[in-house]
Amino acid sequence: MTLHINESEVRHLLTMPLAIAAVEDISRKQAQGTVVVHPRRRFELSGGSFFHHMAALDRDSGYVATKQYTYVKGQLRFLVSLFNCATGELSALIEGDYLGQMRTGAASGVATKYLAKRISRTAGIIGTGGQAKTQLEAINNVRLLESAYVYSRDPQRRFHFCEEMSQRLEIPVYPTDTAAEAIRGADVVSTATTSAQPVLDGRDLPTGVHINAIGANHAHKRELDDSAIAKASLIYVDSIAQSKQEAGDLIIPFQKQLDRWEKVYELSDLVAGKSPSRTSDSQITLFKSNGIAAWDLAVAMKVYALAVENHLGRELAFFSSVG
Repeated sequence: MTLHINESEVRHLLTMPLAIAAVEDISRKQAQGTVVVHPRRRFELSGGSFFHHMAALDRDSGYVATKQYTYVKGQLRFLVSLFNCATGELSALIEGDYLGQMRTGAASGVATKYLAKRISRTAGIIGTGGQAKTQLEAINNVRLLESAYVYSRDPQRRFHFCEEMSQRLEIPVYPTDTAAEAIRGADVVSTATTSAQPVLDGRDLPTGVHINAIGANHAHKRELDDSAIAKASLIYVDSIAQSKQEAGDLIIPFQKQLDRWEKVYELSDLVAGKSPSRTSDSQITLFKSNGIAAWDLAVAMKVYALAVENHLGRELAFFSSVG
């Protein structure tokens, strides 16, 4: 039987520590070659709408996940399918909005764990949507923050975001009037916006900051300007192949210097100790995240196991006549 797990059940089951551990574990497997990732593909629909699909296989755990989602009339709808490799059964259909927010935040948490200064006390967040919330939550999970500063274009959303996250994380979270104020003095910065143009100016970056850039995943969109990219002494991505297709933050500044791709590394190799990490507190480091299906697979396996254990979800009779 296939288990349908809805959004509210995912929210009930999935915590940030679980998500971070799942992403870190599957990243290590990815570096070892036991996890296979198929990059995102898109169909452009009418009226500026899109259909997206991506997939990953974990040979050790014996599961394949696919994620499909649409962007139509400004609304996103996500669905993760989890298949059992040994039986071929569709184990679960998981509604994937919150799952996606958590896995993206968790990946930035893993990157922050390995790349940020060991003593990092202040975060700067640009953006106030669901992804921005999980970015801040993940950073706080791997570095015990003392404060955070937040900027977005809407003052009311900034206020509500700061109020909610202050209560949730039990640290002061302050709204700011500009992006420059939000990142001034920050040890870790995350950009989580829908902007097609840079929202972070490299001239404002403090020495030794680690950056998680997660918002832009189209070749023509970017959140960081050229100077921010130039200041990063270490650049990590989730997938080099996928980044060359859709990471506008890197594609645009690298256009006339294609050899710069040779010094871009994958997060999985960092976790496995196969590539360089920070060597001084003065370095500026960058994790450019586009989102890969391995993370969806890792978190979906956790959610499915917990749903079975806690008797949650609804059984659906798919393929009942097979066999």
